[in-house]
Amino acid sequence: MGPGVVVAGLTAAAMAVVTLLAVQADGAGSRAAAAEASAGAATEAAPSSGPAPTAPALPASSGTGYRVVYSIAGHRVWLVDPRKTPELQASFAVTPGSAEPSPGSYSVYSRTATGKGTDGRQIEHVVRFTQQSGTVFGFSAAVDGSTEPPEAGLRTGGIRSARADGQLLWDFAPTGTRVVVTP
Repeated sequence: MGPGVVVAGLTAAAMAVVTLLAVQADGAGSRAAAAEASAGAATEAAPSSGPAPTAPALPASSGTGYRVVYSIAGHRVWLVDPRKTPELQASFAVTPGSAEPSPGSYSVYSRTATGKGTDGRQIEHVVRFTQQSGTVFGFSAAVDGSTEPPEAGLRTGGIRSARADGQLLWDFAPTGTRVVVTP
């Protein structure tokens, strides 16, 4: 077997790998678009893929820099990245647990891809940012898509979002990301 045959074989193999990767990348984009479309069709309160024109303004007391902002009164989250235009990357409604964190600035200290919430529901995209009086506060999404408040008498600090919004927050807020809680 001559060197020309070896080079031709290696070139063909490399082209096959590049083609496979291109097809997979194209398919991933199509699957993401299809998932976003089906998530929006599944619920009236469709998750946002960015700031909606009718979304409430970012609270003035939310600080500066790259951050997640949570409004206790508004039950809303904003994802802010001043390095991008627009800096408001997404804003969506959430359902708080039975307890609320104190207003202030925190950092994401722990993340878990899947687990079980204090209320017993299967959850995903858990992003924890503080513990107060024995209650852990963090963002998550119920796997069943439920955003119902916890049962009466159950103390929970889980702030629930729609699944697509939970994915946005998960992707946006690695460990160390600042979380600003406003009144």
